[in-house]
Amino acid sequence: MWDHRAVALRSPAPAAPNYTTPAGFAGATWAAMGTTLHLIAPVAQLELAQTHAQACFATWEATLSRFRPTSELSQLNQQSGSTVPVSKLLWDVLATALAAARASHGIYDPTLGRGMLSIGYDRTFSEIAGLTLTAPGQFPVLGGAWRGIQMDATQRTVTLPAGAMLDFGGIAKGMAVDAALAELTQVVSGPVLLNAGGDLATIGPPPDGAWSVAIPGAGIPGAIALRGGAMATSSIGQRAWQQGQTPRHHLLDPRTGAPVANGVWATTVATQSCAQAEVAAKVALILGEEAGAAFLTRWGIAGSFLMTDGRHVTTAGWPTEEV
Repeated sequence: MWDHRAVALRSPAPAAPNYTTPAGFAGATWAAMGTTLHLIAPVAQLELAQTHAQACFATWEATLSRFRPTSELSQLNQQSGSTVPVSKLLWDVLATALAAARASHGIYDPTLGRGMLSIGYDRTFSEIAGLTLTAPGQFPVLGGAWRGIQMDATQRTVTLPAGAMLDFGGIAKGMAVDAALAELTQVVSGPVLLNAGGDLATIGPPPDGAWSVAIPGAGIPGAIALRGGAMATSSIGQRAWQQGQTPRHHLLDPRTGAPVANGVWATTVATQSCAQAEVAAKVALILGEEAGAAFLTRWGIAGSFLMTDGRHVTTAGWPTEEV
């Protein structure tokens, strides 16, 4: 089940997923949902594909960003304790997030918004990167408020517990990738790869049979052959900053309310949907090497752990072919 490979790392900071653009394909890059989007498609269809993907992400960001006061998510958070009608998009994302919370026994928790505020993550990461923030007023904020969320399917209304704050974060990004690719299957003929800051999914393999994707992790040699499906990486180094004298990052353990510190620097998982990959990578990282690997095995998802001591550990089913 285990493949332990000692990797000499000068720094454990993971690199962004890297991949080779096949002959006859081209790429486009833009910013959305607090990250960088990269799309690879056949040259003749790239412009059309980018137009549809950009429009999809613009809608998702306008609806679900907690950093936009006018977004539907921000409006819902401001009305915690009250019953609020919501759009189908927000409803679907919340339903998916709550299903993930139940499946992970609360290790994935979509109600850690106030916890994020307490550690200084109160604006987009581009606005806090490199800053030293003031110490928190209240810390930690424990998870679990998701259990009190009420959803009325007949009226399509949501009632958050008083004081609860949703933060969909990565799961919304993963779902947006899946939604964009579902739309692209209707307008683009041919393989496509879409990467949203490490949440990566594909429509079929390229003509040479597989996407060559470098494993996210500085110093890890080789690349895997991804023939379809999705990958996601969760890392304590992707969004990190200083708060007073204390280093912080965006991955909170809902059991303690504190940023995770368990010896795992990054997890990468490969599965069929980007949303599932995003949740699985985050849960595995929060649980740690042993419990996280057991969790992935129960879900039937292949995973890779990059440890702070330089080890690279993979679970059963991880693509081993290097290209």
